[in-house]
Amino acid sequence: MNDRKTFGLGLLAATLAVVIGGGTASAQTYGFASMQPGSINHTTSSAIAKVLKEKGGLNTLVQATAGESVMIAIVGRGEADFAMANAPEIGLGTANNAQPQLRMIGPVYTLKTGFWVRKDSNMRSVADLRGKRVTWGYSAMRALEPISRAILATADLTEKDIRPVLVPNVVRSADDFVAGAADMFMFAFGAPKVREVEVTVGGTRFLEIPDAPGMAAAHKISPYGYLSDVAPGPIFIGVEKPMKVYTIDNILFTHAKVPDDVVYKVIATMEAGKDEMVAIAPNLREFSAAGLNKTYEFPYHPGALKYFKDKNIAAKALQ
Repeated sequence: MNDRKTFGLGLLAATLAVVIGGGTASAQTYGFASMQPGSINHTTSSAIAKVLKEKGGLNTLVQATAGESVMIAIVGRGEADFAMANAPEIGLGTANNAQPQLRMIGPVYTLKTGFWVRKDSNMRSVADLRGKRVTWGYSAMRALEPISRAILATADLTEKDIRPVLVPNVVRSADDFVAGAADMFMFAFGAPKVREVEVTVGGTRFLEIPDAPGMAAAHKISPYGYLSDVAPGPIFIGVEKPMKVYTIDNILFTHAKVPDDVVYKVIATMEAGKDEMVAIAPNLREFSAAGLNKTYEFPYHPGALKYFKDKNIAAKALQ
């Protein structure tokens, strides 16, 4: 069964359970599409949904899908109400007005992403991937191939310089790495899957982007990325010293038919329930309602714009 049917049936079942169990036909269930369990997307989506339900009275159901490309299409058709995807993925998904009903709520946290290798390998920077087996394609997460190309470009590498291993998503990238089918895997810091891989293979190392000059080439491939600083710590698995990592915004979005007051309440509830969200997904420490308003070309939901106006939140420039 495809993701569209699976999501629809899961949401229908949950809605029926609310109606039968709660004795009311007026209860509204909001679908929150996510990536697969083990991904940072699923963890943060679950944290947000829990707070929306418990603190905001919005009965929100998380449903896993194959990846962000699927989620954008599902929300764009109104088959789910909310989801999060990275800025490059949204850029691809909305190109040529492909999803005219999609509306932004705003960036919730940053995805510090890149490539891991085994700790016992001799690879230390992206440049060391020349001739190696690199996971590629990402058919269910279409923006990840351009992001991969951009990260390779920081080291003056292209697809011709590596041996592509086709995968549909980052979970498969990690699984193929563990199985020995690839020499690296791609993921974002903070995901449970990264820790799982770290334990399974006996240690990993995150590949460094040495400095900023290569970003000029990267921006020609994917304009949404920028570099940020990380240092060894509990979240930054495989980071052996302070370094620069490739960073993109992960954006919460909805569709035009979701009422303005619901979107307004989503933002207010997330702001009030930040501590509860962080307890489940520590990377949500980055979240603030003030950080939601950025100068992306993607259209924002009127409910979000009203919140920004009421709270005097000015639009911030992209980094």
